[in-house]
Amino acid sequence: MPDDSFHVFDTTLRDGAQREGVNLTVADKLAVAKLLDEFGVGFIEGGWPGANPKDTEFFQRASQELALKHAQLTAFGATRRPGVRAADDPQVAALRESGAPVVTLVAKSDGRHVERALRTTLAENLEMIADTVAHLREHGRRVFLDCEHFFDGYNHDPQYAASVVRTAAEAGADVVVLCDTNGGMLPADITRIVTDVAERTGARLGIHAQDDSGCAVANTLAAVDAGATHVQCTANGYGERVGNANLFSVVPALELKYGRAVLPEGCLPEMTRVSQAIAEIVNISPGTHQPYVGVSAFAHKAGLHASAIKVDPDLYQHIDPARVGNDMRMLVSDMAGRASIELKARELGVDLGGDREVLGRVVERVKAMERSGYSFEAADASLELLLREELGRPVRYFEVESWRTISERRADGGSVSEATVKLHVKGERVIATGEGNGPVNALDRALRSALEGVYAALAALELVDYKVRILEGATGTHAVTRVLIESSDGKGEWTTVGVGENVIDASWIALESAVTYGLLRQGYAQP
Repeated sequence: MPDDSFHVFDTTLRDGAQREGVNLTVADKLAVAKLLDEFGVGFIEGGWPGANPKDTEFFQRASQELALKHAQLTAFGATRRPGVRAADDPQVAALRESGAPVVTLVAKSDGRHVERALRTTLAENLEMIADTVAHLREHGRRVFLDCEHFFDGYNHDPQYAASVVRTAAEAGADVVVLCDTNGGMLPADITRIVTDVAERTGARLGIHAQDDSGCAVANTLAAVDAGATHVQCTANGYGERVGNANLFSVVPALELKYGRAVLPEGCLPEMTRVSQAIAEIVNISPGTHQPYVGVSAFAHKAGLHASAIKVDPDLYQHIDPARVGNDMRMLVSDMAGRASIELKARELGVDLGGDREVLGRVVERVKAMERSGYSFEAADASLELLLREELGRPVRYFEVESWRTISERRADGGSVSEATVKLHVKGERVIATGEGNGPVNALDRALRSALEGVYAALAALELVDYKVRILEGATGTHAVTRVLIESSDGKGEWTTVGVGENVIDASWIALESAVTYGLLRQGYAQP
């Protein structure tokens, strides 16, 4: 476990929870805290006990339900109110009684905020800081102090901003955190100001950067360059307005670029898993293009890249993706060349045997299909079926004679769709019907009904997601429809693609491929 000389401080449960659309239950917060601890952060800011019932309950339950291996739980709150002793302030008492071994206090460091928002004097603000820090220290709490609006305050009055830092440090705060609360600073500003404050005060400094200028990660690293030894971040950059410094960008930069061991050994490869798990808990789709942990972070599309990667993957990747728990992926598109196809086939477990003729056929077929509207970048299952077909090993569990759908609008305002499919399965002609809340749902049910008697494992197949895109002028004369269907059998997920002149045609192609691939996954022998 890394020593106390550098802190990774996570504030997802407090600052990150202020993101628009995020509403964490206490159970959610406990689950996220467990994941952050698995990732190895040093401190988890759990919220503001006493300020709202949910955070108070979180700290009560955390003491019983969280067995943290790496992190210390931190309670957040404000300094005492003007004119009231810290010992008599109920909000300070809530911090003291939260059970958290560490308290993060927020204090005004911009004189304009002191006078206009707090409605007190600059001198009284310093007294509030000193009194609250000293009181909590007397009660055995470790104290970090967040200097709210520090950089704006420094630009307005550098001497007063520095006096806030000095006062907190002299009262016993272990770390004084400089906050870019409005998120408007640039890296050069951060470096200059942090360097000056360190020289003026001698305090141990931290950094808290919002991302309003798109520089939160860069500003955090600039502060580290200037001597900060405590970084505050949130998982996936969640936070108010546009967010905070992304924990999953800052930490790998420190570990892999700066060479700092800021996590316990073996924790960094958990990063992609933890990032995606937290995204699921907060009900926000994982960022596909997020650095390090996104599914596209190590995805390669251009044929030129693929040729080089075939020789040495490091030629087009800034790190080995396995170091952060991610994987390299090859994307197949109309930009693909032979190397792209060969690498992608290998990734899918299909051996093309280096056959240049097969590779050439696949490349030309993919390019032709993409010109007609197909896209295989997100449809690995469809691509694998195509590869097997070009190798002379097509996957055929059934033959389609015909299908049709009917949609009925009823007098009571309801509607229902009915589908009929006619198939040939193991030499038998099968006709089946199905009803659904739409034609695609009805086709899905009819196809299952026709096949489940022969392939029982289809009962576990589930349609997870369905996406439709209208491609204007894709063929140069009229629009076509592209459909992506994501399916699951409870053990894994796969995506298939279909393209047609209308949504039903396209959906049937994707649906037929989804069922075929599902049967292949189950290991059924072909008739």
